[in-house]
Amino acid sequence: MPSVSSTPLWDVHRLPRADGRVFLVTGGNAGIGYFIAEQLSATGATVVLGSRSPVRAEAAMAAIRERVPGARVRALRLDLADLASLGTAVDALGLPHLDAVVHNAGVALDDPPRRETGEGHELMFGTNHLGHFALTGWLMPLLSAAPAGRVVTVGSFAAKTERLDLDDPQSRQDYRPKRTYGRSKLAQMHFGLELDRRLRAVGSPVASVVVHPGGALDSLTPSRPPVHVPTLGARLRGAPAGVLLQGKHAGAWPAVRAVLDPAVRGGQLWGPGVFSLRGRPRTEPVWAHLADTAVAARLWELSRTMTGVDPVPVPR
Repeated sequence: MPSVSSTPLWDVHRLPRADGRVFLVTGGNAGIGYFIAEQLSATGATVVLGSRSPVRAEAAMAAIRERVPGARVRALRLDLADLASLGTAVDALGLPHLDAVVHNAGVALDDPPRRETGEGHELMFGTNHLGHFALTGWLMPLLSAAPAGRVVTVGSFAAKTERLDLDDPQSRQDYRPKRTYGRSKLAQMHFGLELDRRLRAVGSPVASVVVHPGGALDSLTPSRPPVHVPTLGARLRGAPAGVLLQGKHAGAWPAVRAVLDPAVRGGQLWGPGVFSLRGRPRTEPVWAHLADTAVAARLWELSRTMTGVDPVPVPR
């Protein structure tokens, strides 16, 4: 019997209908998150853009409505760096259930100095990982109320060569921005896989899937004014990279499939099909260091302590 990854039926340009379903995309106002939201909007679902900036969220919604007439799209003010605000943000959703959340938002810093959130967490680890960890806990009642809720965590190829230092998860001792970013994305991916293991252990109907976009460049991304308007020069400079890499519209495909395809299973890793860098989405083997359940369990306990939230508390 053919595996899910070889199934020829999935067409990234002809997505199945999802009328009546509700999806939340964190960071849905820009980058890959914008294209995830745009593509999901075309299915008839209600898509909620989680964004720190109401102005940018409004611009993204206008761009989506331009591309998808009749799109059901709304915004939610969401600041993942402010853990204390997340419960209030989830209450503001005003939903009886949530069919899926896509954990896409992220901060990437290129230069020192090291920065912290208002609660004293290193900014990238605190936003990219801890914010999504805590948000999942607040959303779990809504996800559990859906027929088949899903948590889709968007990791990064930058995490493939990194390893976590759980004795210094906040990079206090040796801060290097690119390494700290890669580790924050690795922490997210560990979380997504550990989340599914814990959901299965308690018999939850919610599934957790991890995806990555491969090599997704701004210069190869189609224009979506005013959200994204590449210059001619940027397009020309980026054209040679199109042999191996892709734009952010294509980088969205693994996440979109993870939300919509009923054949996708919890605990899987999805990415682009050509060298994991570009192409239509497929499953791929979980990276060896991501399969370390001891590291994932320790990260979970550290995250629970740092946030005061446990997305899947053990029944007593």
